[in-house]
Formats: sequence, C-alpha cells, structure tokens
Amino acid sequence: MKYPIAIEPGDKSHAYGVVVPDLPGCFSAGDTIELAYENAKEAIAGWVEMELDEGHPIPLPSKIEDIAKQAEFKGWIFGIVDVPEEFLSDKAQRVNITLSTRVLRRLDFLAKSSGDTRSGYIAKMVMNHSTI
Repeated sequence: MKYPIAIEPGDKSHAYGVVVPDLPGCFSAGDTIELAYENAKEAIAGWVEMELDEGHPIPLPSKIEDIAKQAEFKGWIFGIVDVPEEFLSDKAQRVNITLSTRVLRRLDFLAKSSGDTRSGYIAKMVMNHSTI
C-alpha cells in the first residue's frame, strides 16, 4: 500500500518534520528531505507493527491529492511511502523449517508446557522478542 506523507519544510535550525495523516500519531523527522523520507518508512513500519500487535485494523491510505488540499499542510512537501503488503497482514502462512531432533524435542516440550502448538509457541516467542 502507498501511504501519502506530508513533510514540513525545515531550515538551518529545524529538521524536516514528517506526518503520516492516515496513521494517527505516526510521525518522524530528518535533517534532510531524504533522511526525513527514510525515517518515515521506519516510523510507518513501527506504527503498523504496534497496531497489529494490539489487534487494531490498519487504515487504508488516502489519495495524496486529498491530503495536499488540507489547510493544515499548506506549504508542505508531499510524498508516498510504499508499505509492502506483508507488513500489513497477520494472515497465517505455511512454512517448512528444519530442526535437529534434539531441538525439535525441546520445542515440543516447551510448547506443550505452555499450552501451545509448535507454531503457536514459535510465533509467541518471536513476537515477544521482535523489533523492527
């Protein structure tokens, strides 16, 4: 999905500020337009990850033309950040992994002890330990 961003122009003493109007509270900054844009990508990925973790839906992007017409963004610069679909999905996907017998035995023991399936246990461990 392609999310429009609004970049508030910076100057010698202020960074370029970035707002993602479709994602409430998602903002970033950078000392150059290029850095502001790159930081916006990271901010969006983190925002999406946090919202999905909390079970919230991810809003659809607006048209950049509609954002540019808003009075609050008069004089700002606009851009688009492409967010890969896999960042927005919690759809289960079947995968094959290879583990040694010893590791698999330990995984099964830990999963059973926690009341999870193998997949559920792996997912829980990754989500409790992951950062973007």
